[in-house]
Amino acid sequence: MASIRKVIELGASPDAVWDALADFQAVHERVAQGFVTSSRPVGEDRVVTFAPGGEAQERLVTADAAGRRLVYTVVRSGLGATHHQASAEVHESIDGTGGSRLVWITDVLPDDLGPVIDGLMDEGAVAIARTLAG
Repeated sequence: MASIRKVIELGASPDAVWDALADFQAVHERVAQGFVTSSRPVGEDRVVTFAPGGEAQERLVTADAAGRRLVYTVVRSGLGATHHQASAEVHESIDGTGGSRLVWITDVLPDDLGPVIDGLMDEGAVAIARTLAG
């Protein structure tokens, strides 16, 4: 299984980052503007459209406010993954500036999707850093 990890340093406070991240249906407005161009609810899931093209239906698995940890799984996409789950955790910045550190981890099968997902996550990380600059 490919496991991809991104650590994104953000100027916004951990509480502000968690508030945006926990607003699951508003990812296109509050978390990754420009990379995720729209999000629409389908039941409790969301269907997101990405700027590079493509859509994914994502299901919230857990939103742990105390731990500032969100987990979601991709139940449908055009990439052909047999397994695709991600988590995002918000931590205090390590430099003590009042900012935060977002740790975003995705696990995907088959392994050969790893480089594709890694590239998409790089683009997403840039959008997240810009959106949550603080």
